[in-house]
Amino acid sequence: MSNAQAPAPISRREQILREAARLFAERGFHGVGVDEIGAAVGISGPGLYRHFAGKDAMLAELLVGISERLLDGGRMRVAEGGESPEAVLRALIDGHIDFALDDRPLITLHDRELDRLREADRKRVRQLQRQYVELWVEVVREVYPVCAEVEARSAVHAVFGLLNSTPHLSARAGLLPRAATESLLKRLALGAFAAAADRDPLPAK
Repeated sequence: MSNAQAPAPISRREQILREAARLFAERGFHGVGVDEIGAAVGISGPGLYRHFAGKDAMLAELLVGISERLLDGGRMRVAEGGESPEAVLRALIDGHIDFALDDRPLITLHDRELDRLREADRKRVRQLQRQYVELWVEVVREVYPVCAEVEARSAVHAVFGLLNSTPHLSARAGLLPRAATESLLKRLALGAFAAAADRDPLPAK
C-alpha cells in the first residue's frame, strides 16, 4: 500500500481564483463576465458574490497574492540558506522557475491588467515586487562581490524577464518537456548573472 498522500483539495475560493486567472489571461479582464467564471467552477454567477465583491476584487487578490507568495517564498529560501550563497541563488532561481511554469496566467495578468487595480492595490504590488528584487540583489552580490549594485539589479530584472517569458512557450512552438525546460531556464539565468559580473557561470547542479 502506498504511503503517498493525495493532494489536499483546494477551496471554492481558490477554485474561483484559478479559473478567473485562466479566463482573464485568455480573453482579457473586460472580456470575461462573472457568470462565465461561475460556470467554470459550477456555481451561479451571483453565487460568486459570497466569496468576492466582484471581478475587481478577484483581480486584486490574484496580483497582490502572487506578489506576496513570491516574496515569502524568496525569504524562506534565503532564511533556510544552504551550504553557500551559490546554493541560495540556485534555490531562488528554482522557486521562480516553478512559479513561471505553474502560474503562467498570472504572469499574463500582471503584464496586461496591473493598471486596472485601484491605486492602493497597485502600490502594494509594486512595493512587494521591489522587496523581492532587492532580496535577489543581495544574494547575487554575495555570490559575485565584484558586481556593482546597479549591475546586480539590472541582471535580476533581466533574469525575471527571461523566466517570465514562459507564457509565450507552447507545444506548437516546440516546448521542451518540463524537466528540460527547467534545466534550460536555470542555466540561462545562471549565465546571465555570471555575464553581469564577467565571470564563468555557476554549474546548475
